[in-house]
Amino acid sequence: MGFNIKNNFGPNIEVNDGGRVTLVQTVDICDFIRHHPRPQYNKYLNSSFFRRFTIENGNVVWGKNWDLIFPIEQLHAGVLE
Repeated sequence: MGFNIKNNFGPNIEVNDGGRVTLVQTVDICDFIRHHPRPQYNKYLNSSFFRRFTIENGNVVWGKNWDLIFPIEQLHAGVLE
């Protein structure tokens, strides 16, 4: 099963399973950053940095050194830890 990640130029990411029945989960990443402030996270509140995520090894990742990382399972569940 694959996943599609969509960013609408805002603080949210939509995650769906890419199958015929689409379950879309919207996750507010910026809300997580505001509640867990760290210097390496805070720059991703800026939309130009936020849009630069990649998917690596089944994780949604920001930064060359994985400054901010969420396993796709957390995003799909809508629960960030």
